[in-house]
Amino acid sequence: MAGCRGSLCCCCRWCCCCGERETRTPEELTILGETQEEEDEILPRKDYESLDYDRCINDPYLEVLETMDNKKGRRYEAVKWMMVFAIGVCTGLVGLFVDFFVRLFTQLKFGVVQASVEECSQKGCLALSLLELLGFNLTFVFFASLLVLIEPVAAGSGIPEIKCYLNGVKVPGIVRLRTLLCKVFGVLFSVAGGLFVGKEGPMIHSGAVVGAGLPQFQSLSLRKIQFNFPYFRSDRDKRDFVSAGAAAGVAAAFGAPIGGTLFSLEEGSSFWNQGLTWKVLFCSMSATFTLNFFRSGIQFGSWGSFQLPGLLNFGEFKCSDSDKKCHLWTAMDLGFFVVMGVVGGLLGATFNCLNKRLAKYRVRNVHPKPKLVRVLESLLVSLVTTVVVFVASMVLGECRQMSSASQVGNDSFALQVTSEEENSSIKTFFCPNETYNDMATLFFNSQESGILQLFHQDSTFSPITLALFFVLYFVLACWTYGISVPSGLFVPSLLCGAAFGRLVANVLKSYVGLGHIYSGTFALIGAAAFLGGVVRMSISLTVILIESTSEITYGLPIMVTLMVAKWTGDFFNKGIYDIHVGLRGVPLLEWETEVEMDKLRASDIMEPNLTYVYPHTRIQSLVSILRTTVHHAFPVVTENRGNEKEFMKGNQLISNNIKYKKCSILTRAGEQRRRSQSMKSYPSSELRNVCDEHVTSGDPGEKEDLLQQMLERRYTPYPNLYPDQSPSEDWTMEERFRPLTFHGLILRSQLVTLLVRGVCYSESQSSASQPRLSYAEMAEDYPRYPDIHDLDLTLLNPRMIVDVTPYMNPAPFTVSPNTHVSQVFNLFRTMGLRHLPVVNAVGEIVGVITRHNLTREFLQARLRQHYQSL
Repeated sequence: MAGCRGSLCCCCRWCCCCGERETRTPEELTILGETQEEEDEILPRKDYESLDYDRCINDPYLEVLETMDNKKGRRYEAVKWMMVFAIGVCTGLVGLFVDFFVRLFTQLKFGVVQASVEECSQKGCLALSLLELLGFNLTFVFFASLLVLIEPVAAGSGIPEIKCYLNGVKVPGIVRLRTLLCKVFGVLFSVAGGLFVGKEGPMIHSGAVVGAGLPQFQSLSLRKIQFNFPYFRSDRDKRDFVSAGAAAGVAAAFGAPIGGTLFSLEEGSSFWNQGLTWKVLFCSMSATFTLNFFRSGIQFGSWGSFQLPGLLNFGEFKCSDSDKKCHLWTAMDLGFFVVMGVVGGLLGATFNCLNKRLAKYRVRNVHPKPKLVRVLESLLVSLVTTVVVFVASMVLGECRQMSSASQVGNDSFALQVTSEEENSSIKTFFCPNETYNDMATLFFNSQESGILQLFHQDSTFSPITLALFFVLYFVLACWTYGISVPSGLFVPSLLCGAAFGRLVANVLKSYVGLGHIYSGTFALIGAAAFLGGVVRMSISLTVILIESTSEITYGLPIMVTLMVAKWTGDFFNKGIYDIHVGLRGVPLLEWETEVEMDKLRASDIMEPNLTYVYPHTRIQSLVSILRTTVHHAFPVVTENRGNEKEFMKGNQLISNNIKYKKCSILTRAGEQRRRSQSMKSYPSSELRNVCDEHVTSGDPGEKEDLLQQMLERRYTPYPNLYPDQSPSEDWTMEERFRPLTFHGLILRSQLVTLLVRGVCYSESQSSASQPRLSYAEMAEDYPRYPDIHDLDLTLLNPRMIVDVTPYMNPAPFTVSPNTHVSQVFNLFRTMGLRHLPVVNAVGEIVGVITRHNLTREFLQARLRQHYQSL
């Protein structure tokens, strides 16, 4: 009864707040990761900002354009090509560094432990061998966790963060040099420490950091080292280079340059063009061949031969010459592949669901505690993983007969490993001669060796061994992904799926009697099914797997399997990377909106409560606005008044603003008059007479154009607000939402730069006396502009006036209040915008749309309000 009473109380509490909860918007629920109780989902956070991908066409930028010619344009393009080549080469070298030391540490660890096991198997001291393995693994994992404490962003694979960056979200610290160093050394230690993680995922993050930092020729971590390199000082160029670096990371990891290019396109880049495609592909090729050249030379001693294109190579899939019935795959096998895709999607959805619950648990119970707790959690995972691997290898394995191919080795396997590694990859723990321990062969090797064994080893693996291996690996990999170490998910998913595929092949061969089946193909399809069910990538993953196998005939089965796995998994939840993006509260924009969202318009989702500045504003007002708000852009506006002539007589500041509005309003008659005056020959004598009359009749300053007359007839005079006043909470509704003529947008960074450099003029002077800044001076502090709170106010005269018009963007993208949400969304995402003003038919700004107004959660809340208002 007590339980029922508690349940009833809980139900009553839900009923009471249900109506209130439905009417709340994401703003009311979202304060740095606050959760929505109905679905227990973390809503997008407000402290994430978009990148400034749209160019600011202001006066300093126009001055640069005036000095540009075809020769300088070609030079700029040539520098871009050199930069993407350098990014590819450096990414390949980073991959070479990680691979070299992972192999070194892994061989050292397994060499010592294997010798101990062979010795202790006769003396009965296996506990000592386990302690040696624990000593190696715990030491390596401890170092990896310490590096993450130095730079927390280095944890995980980094793919969710890079996906956000390519989507246009500014993730703090994601592309810093310190992040790169912690990532590279951390993944080196975590892989060598025996955790079920891969080094391929972090390679994508590492390549992106190289792409972001190399063209800048400066780093916050190395403040004293600076070069005078004037190029690429904008978010637009930086984001393009990050796309190239991420693609180079994929290419170096899998030897798949085309797959890397498609990865950058599929996994987030909203703005794309043909020129960027060529550069990204060239960067990927550079990374692949750099890594291939050095790895082939170091491992085989044949410099100039290209035999190892990526960190992970699947080898050549080829039936044995002695087996005439064997085929890589047949049309009948496609049915099995579809079923495996469905099962892979279900397994991937289960993996993602469990990992999401673990991640939420860590957010609530581990992360709030001291950082040492995260290190202890990583050590606990390492301890359990090491014990499971050791015990399973010694106890759960079966002794299987070696085939002739495994004894002498085949060509495809020899291409991947040296003879020493080939001999040591098959473990014979506690097994007689001519037999091997199948569980130890999978567990007591590097993950890459395990994948190759499942793909190419002709000897059979016991179905029980494969099933146990799959279950243990599934659980431990799910537990591991998300702890505070750099970790990738590609290789664990491939190995887990390969075991699943090899198990299916064994069952079909042994119990169904299908003798034509090639086990390596089913292992590959199983790996693709499970990986596709976890990450939900389709186009790029298909090409990556085809390039890794060097077998184009696998294109159709891989594509079918991945599509089925993705559709099956999407029925239950999102991909693992999208889940972790959501857990971080990043406002990620999908490819398109849902169909029913077109019931909304721009006026339904915009923010009408604006903080704005005037073309000429006092310093005290600018400082107050910047210090009391967190907005990153401000509309530049003027007010619509009925008695503007009286204001112009009374105050020079007001007069400057009104004059600017008058000269910036464009009419059709005025534009035709300007064009006619600049023509050498008029189209007709009648038009010439009309133009002459307009030019000679009266003072143009005294005449008011049709648009201004319409505005004055439409609006009555509003309360006087001088531009030296800051927005106040005491304003009435009429004062706060007065009609404002829109003239442009200016960024917070631009305003702070103007204040820091003393760009202003006194009221007794003309605005022409204000100092002018060049484009290089405006971008000198990029990407870390000074903060308004660090500004020394004693150096500024608060009564001085700043003319912001030369530095604002006078022609940003705008939309009408009646624009449908799908059109707003496509414009915002495709053009990579940060702010989208909503301007009505008479040129007044009525609101601003940002990324947060276009998130799925925000649109759904607005749609619910729309339905309630019907």
